[in-house]
Amino acid sequence: MPATEADIPLKALADVLARAVGEAGALALGKFGIPIRNWTKGGNSPVCEADIEADLLLRDRLMHATPGYGWLSEESADDPARLVARRVWIVDPIDGTRGFIGGRPDWAISAALVEDGRPIAAALFAPVTDELFLAVKGEGATRNGAPISPSDGDTLQGARMAGPQRRLERLRAVAPAIEIVPKIYSLALRLALVATGGLDAALAGPNSHDWDLAAADLLVHEAGGALTSLTGHAPTYNRPDPVHGVLVAAGRARHATLMQLARARPADLA
Repeated sequence: MPATEADIPLKALADVLARAVGEAGALALGKFGIPIRNWTKGGNSPVCEADIEADLLLRDRLMHATPGYGWLSEESADDPARLVARRVWIVDPIDGTRGFIGGRPDWAISAALVEDGRPIAAALFAPVTDELFLAVKGEGATRNGAPISPSDGDTLQGARMAGPQRRLERLRAVAPAIEIVPKIYSLALRLALVATGGLDAALAGPNSHDWDLAAADLLVHEAGGALTSLTGHAPTYNRPDPVHGVLVAAGRARHATLMQLARARPADLA
């Protein structure tokens, strides 16, 4: 019979998720840095054979364990049955494909379990640096087993930030002391660096998708930070249109400062 929410403890599901992203990461790493077939899909977004193979592996491992759950992946045809599922796996088999194809290290396997629109378990694996980020709702977040937390403070003075270049330049016009970090191809990794304190804050531009965000979202919140829209609302996942507007991630005190700025000067972040 199909698995239901009561059949499998959340900790067991998180373990299944961690193993699955580890396997998918090993598969992708085996194809990294060598010539690989790639092409462009809608929206001028790159995709390669490693994306497809990792997607198939993740779907096999996760849906085999929970056949009654929904599925949403960047590299799978969208099945509207997910919209009536209380729990849904949301997956990006390689977040940062452009970086992967270009031989850069900043790509990751990103997957989360979402319940009633919010993530409850998350795994993000960066194979090149061998970093495994895990989070379970109410239990904190870790990197390679060690607890993580965002940087302290509420000031933008000297804050290290990553995100869309033009938005950061507009922000620096009113907060000139911020330090703009070079482009990070994986949005999920960009946000995970906020969870670890490696970045003080990060922006996600408009048109990010559920699969870019869901795992990193839980990592940031469970680490003690915040990831919200410019109006201060946490993202809702598994909607008919899985696209989001501009998002801001930071430790809670610095996030509050950015929200104040967004209210006072919305054009500088929007």
